Amino acid sequence: MLPTLRQLQYLKLLAEHGSFSRAAEAAFVSQPALSAGVQELERILGTQVVERTRGGVQLTAVGAEAVKRAEDVLARTEDLVEAAHSAGRPLSGRFRLGVIPTVAPFLLPAKLPGVKAAWPALKLFIREDLTSGLIKALKAGQLDAAVIALPYSATGIDHAGIGDDEILAAAPAGHPLAAPGPIQPGALKSEELILLEDGHCLRDHALAAFHIEAPKGDDVFAATSLHTLVQMVGSGLGVSFLPEMAVRAGLADTPGVVVRSISADAPRREIVVAWRTGSSRETEARLLAETFRLDTASSPKEPIP
Repeated sequence: MLPTLRQLQYLKLLAEHGSFSRAAEAAFVSQPALSAGVQELERILGTQVVERTRGGVQLTAVGAEAVKRAEDVLARTEDLVEAAHSAGRPLSGRFRLGVIPTVAPFLLPAKLPGVKAAWPALKLFIREDLTSGLIKALKAGQLDAAVIALPYSATGIDHAGIGDDEILAAAPAGHPLAAPGPIQPGALKSEELILLEDGHCLRDHALAAFHIEAPKGDDVFAATSLHTLVQMVGSGLGVSFLPEMAVRAGLADTPGVVVRSISADAPRREIVVAWRTGSSRETEARLLAETFRLDTASSPKEPIP
């Protein structure tokens, strides 16, 4: 006998929620029904997959491996259903799209009206999260595609390019780095930097481009968003990095903030639409990438208005 999709779904929900009652609620079944399904799965596998405790449940080693494989099986099954529903009708029905926070507020307002006009039958569900969370959701079948920035190392993920996004420097007015002309990489000092919180890929891209170690210590300011970061720069607390798409969207149109390119060979991040390797939504993800394609106009000169 083989496990059923329902049994695998029960196990996946049990791992996510940590209790039989919450997993049963998420599965829209009674707790005894879910418990019986998990027990039948254990009988088929010939071993225990969860340890039942007073505080909830704990996956066994076999259970953890079963969840990992179940996520893949369930994701591919969902792909099959979605592919059947949208056969001959690309980008119709539900499509779950993830977007990183340093792209979402600047790309989506400009591009979503065109997506809606081109595919009126599309029901797009947007989730904003850091790259690591989006990649995990893609692999678990919780997302159909995600807009992320490269470089980012992730196995089992394919992508189509949207365009390159230059990384610019932002400094307070009157700061030496605000002087006319491109900023040379060696002029940036880690002790002057204020950055996004750890986990934002823009932070990692910028630091890697200039071979700068992240500032350390309890007194280091880390912004939760680019909007907060710009306010801190405008207050004279330090210098930072901004993506060109955010600057073009007017994020840096704040008194006291000057934006400059960094040397002639400015660092860039590659914005892409990514999907799980083998996903039946690949064609649709590529269509979205074409619709989301960035303006390829040349980079603005210093200073950027």
